[in-house]
Amino acid sequence: MNGFARQRYLLDFTVASLMRRPGRNLSLLLVYTLVVFLLASVMLYSQAIKGKAAALLQGAPEIVVQRMEAGRHALMPAAYLERLGRLRGVAEVQGRLWGYYYDPAVAANYTVMAPARDGAAPGQVRIGAGIARVRGLAAGDVFSLRGYDGQPHAYTVAAVLPATSELVSADLMLIAPADFRAFFGLADDVYTDLALSVTNPAEVRQVARKLAERLPDCRPILREEVLRTYESVFDWREGMLLAVLAGAVFAFLIFAWDKATGLSAEERREIGILRAIGWETGDVLRMKLWEGGLISFTAFCLGYGLAHLHVFHAGAPLFAGVMRGWSVLQPHFALTPQVDALQLTTLFLLSVVPYTVVTLVPVWRAATVDPDSIMR
Repeated sequence: MNGFARQRYLLDFTVASLMRRPGRNLSLLLVYTLVVFLLASVMLYSQAIKGKAAALLQGAPEIVVQRMEAGRHALMPAAYLERLGRLRGVAEVQGRLWGYYYDPAVAANYTVMAPARDGAAPGQVRIGAGIARVRGLAAGDVFSLRGYDGQPHAYTVAAVLPATSELVSADLMLIAPADFRAFFGLADDVYTDLALSVTNPAEVRQVARKLAERLPDCRPILREEVLRTYESVFDWREGMLLAVLAGAVFAFLIFAWDKATGLSAEERREIGILRAIGWETGDVLRMKLWEGGLISFTAFCLGYGLAHLHVFHAGAPLFAGVMRGWSVLQPHFALTPQVDALQLTTLFLLSVVPYTVVTLVPVWRAATVDPDSIMR
């Protein structure tokens, strides 16, 4: 209890000491909070958007097979459906039809797909929310595009895809397979690629290996590889933002070092008085440790709380465009808060511990000098 009371008295004295220098401490707290806010915002947004991409990709095919010609993606003959269907471990094989269309009206690329299930009826189209915004379309409107033959192809908008999937569907158009082939001029016996379902999820890699051996002109792409690609893209963008913020972080470190190591004459006199009235060197160090810890921990909590509001309630307007991409059709979506314990601990250690420790060096030097010389 004596030790607990001692720390409580030290904390009371530290708070009173901080209140005697409000301008200096508030400026440090403000800059400290701003730096933590920027770093935490980038980390929270990156973690949340990677989690959302992973959730959306859970419904993607386990294996996608693409045919290669001269190192480039080529159309897949329908005869490959039967050959892949005979592979042991393959539960189902489906041919997929998808491609890209450049719309000069809005200077944007659309992703056009013709799914066998949950697509659209002939003459109709289901569009992503991004296309609906830039073209001003709603359900029941007529959507006209110029096909490969130069002729206009008109489709009735059956529905706008839900906003929950906008991260991957903002630029998406879903049309019927017959409309897709007519729009792009594809024959009936070719597909863009094939989607495979595997009987045993633990054998996905084994099935992909056998597929590559049997069809050397094809490339299998696993769902986990697609997810890793998304994570790599978002990690790269996060790193780019952190690199841009590195200048601000270094400026703060210089500012914090100057504030922490440059004891004023008043602070030195205060330390000399405390030593003269009986305070031990350890007491002075613990008092300054409380001071640095209070400032850094308060800045961490404020910065992290503001970053949470900025990302999950305001939509991260400061850098959402960079993290989402530079497409004309920017997706709009709500992020689900995801807290990574390792990420939170790393941010805490990098923001709180260094400043708290660096405050001890000048205080120890001042506390070990003769109190009479300090006061003089």
